[in-house]
Amino acid sequence: MLVQPYLFFEGRCEEAAEFYKRVLNAQVEMLMRFKEAPPQQSAAPEGCAPGPIDGEKVMHMSLRIGETTVMMSDGRCGGKPSFQGFSLSVTVPDAAAVDRVFNALAEGGQVLMPAGETFFAERFGMCADRFGVSWMVIAVKAP
Repeated sequence: MLVQPYLFFEGRCEEAAEFYKRVLNAQVEMLMRFKEAPPQQSAAPEGCAPGPIDGEKVMHMSLRIGETTVMMSDGRCGGKPSFQGFSLSVTVPDAAAVDRVFNALAEGGQVLMPAGETFFAERFGMCADRFGVSWMVIAVKAP
């Protein structure tokens, strides 16, 4: 069994992917735009935002971050992404890497818990990035 996060950026998926490529050295493994879907799939299904979606928007993207694949989409392009009730956790090798990754993710976002030493980690911090995705960045204490 494999569980992978799937994030809906409501119109900002490509912008988010570029940010994660720069900050986390992420790599796009697969990208499909709405214009590539069969015609019957290009209009909004019942119960979703009305009207057609811009064909250039991202229908599906697989983004590789380290050893993890994060799937992403523009969703219905409603403009209001909601990332609540979860955080993505990034484990890095040392305190310097925590500071580098944490500061980059927090740029334009919000620091929820400043990076610092804790009883469970050499260094740990929590932030929400500029898209509203919550991140925990940790360097585990050596045994």
